[in-house]
Amino acid sequence: MAERRRGTELENALLEAAWDELAENGYAGFTMDAVALRAGTSRPVLYRRWNDRHELVRAAIGRALDRDRPEIPDTGSLRGDVLTLMRELNAGRAQLTTVLSIHLAGYYQETGTSPADLRGAFAKGGPTRSDVLFTRAAERGEIKLEQVTERMKTLPFDLLRHEFLLTFAPVPDEMLVEIVDTLFLPLVRP
Repeated sequence: MAERRRGTELENALLEAAWDELAENGYAGFTMDAVALRAGTSRPVLYRRWNDRHELVRAAIGRALDRDRPEIPDTGSLRGDVLTLMRELNAGRAQLTTVLSIHLAGYYQETGTSPADLRGAFAKGGPTRSDVLFTRAAERGEIKLEQVTERMKTLPFDLLRHEFLLTFAPVPDEMLVEIVDTLFLPLVRP
């Protein structure tokens, strides 16, 4: 007889099952029953933690974002930092971006929210990764921080997300280099 999971172990198993269900079947096929079956538990176990499937979806996404959060690189150059971060995101975020954008269309419609709202709900307090990267670049004299807008800071990552949504797959490395060298760096360098 298998030992019962409890506490953090059980919650992690439930959130992993919920994430897998979202990734494979999208929000349209996401039910508490399906998650309970996948996790090898019962619906009451889920309902003791989350009131409805909207709460469970948000919790599963929050866990996926935390689990796949890359470290802030420090390569010694803005180019190296942005490319390193893009490569890390590229390796682990194609599925997450697809789920957040495509598979959750019904969720956004039901809740009156958008992917930006959902991402914003999980934003950590304090400086963002790009804030850290750009502050370091300014301290090294690579850029003038006051001349770099928020849109400029997010451009390479927005383009990466756009490519994910066009292909549902990781982006070829040469395209990442092109985004950084041809589009991004000429905008932010004085």
